[in-house]
Amino acid sequence: MHRASAVRRPHRRQPTGRLSVPAHVRPPERTRGDPQSVAEQHGHRPVALVTGASSGIGTAVAERLADDGDWRLLLNGRDEGRLAQVATRTGGVPLAADLVDPRARARLAEEALVHSGRVDALVAGAGIGWAGPFTAMPHEAIDDVVAVNLDATLHLVRLVLPGMVERRCGQVVLIGSMAGSVGVRGEAVYAATKAGLTAFADSLRYELASTGVRVSMVLPGAVDTPFFQRRGSPYRRERPRPVPAVQVAETVCRTLRTGRPNAYVPSWMAMPAWLHGTAPGVFRSLAQRFG
Repeated sequence: MHRASAVRRPHRRQPTGRLSVPAHVRPPERTRGDPQSVAEQHGHRPVALVTGASSGIGTAVAERLADDGDWRLLLNGRDEGRLAQVATRTGGVPLAADLVDPRARARLAEEALVHSGRVDALVAGAGIGWAGPFTAMPHEAIDDVVAVNLDATLHLVRLVLPGMVERRCGQVVLIGSMAGSVGVRGEAVYAATKAGLTAFADSLRYELASTGVRVSMVLPGAVDTPFFQRRGSPYRRERPRPVPAVQVAETVCRTLRTGRPNAYVPSWMAMPAWLHGTAPGVFRSLAQRFG
């Protein structure tokens, strides 16, 4: 589910411009045809557009890509002040816009081309939540969650995808959620939007198979971010414990290198998703008991 740390330590850039990662967790070598490799062949750094970059997972992704040193960053968010701070720390270009507004989305896509001439990778990290009984959910809250998490993301992909297809290279990374894979009590609409993103990613992946453009889903469980406070309900489950946002960001970077279709965070989250698909009756019994 969608989140980045509420309290962050000051960001320190490594002298070499790269994050020092232990060898045993270092991302694998890039696959042929990925945006970074293709860009390097043409003598330029690839461009990554990160949405939701003013907070949460989006901020962590921006900082991790900046530490990697291989990307030019275009950063989108709704909070102009926080976005400017993230841009200053990462060297990215702040492009504030409310993605729910069709005109703002179109302007964002245009400004991305003005600043960088292309978008090689889109990391769609913008998202909101709402927790509580569905029967108590206000009608406007339903519309807001669907508009931000699903509608805005689909429309933004539609705006940046044609350039990738034309160049026959690019990558779309959607930040989904385990809630979209298995469903979560008290988050029916949030889970529905994330399930919609998963179906969208699968369908688009088949459609783009021969184009050189890759589509990936990063599927976190609970993540330690302000998301829970903003959705109106704190995280109360004892397990699983929230993971740090930097762990999700590391997975996003690894996914950009490998083009892996689905990546769970933490990786053991793939097990309940597998159980849900192979033994749905057993899964539902366990979920009903343990929530």
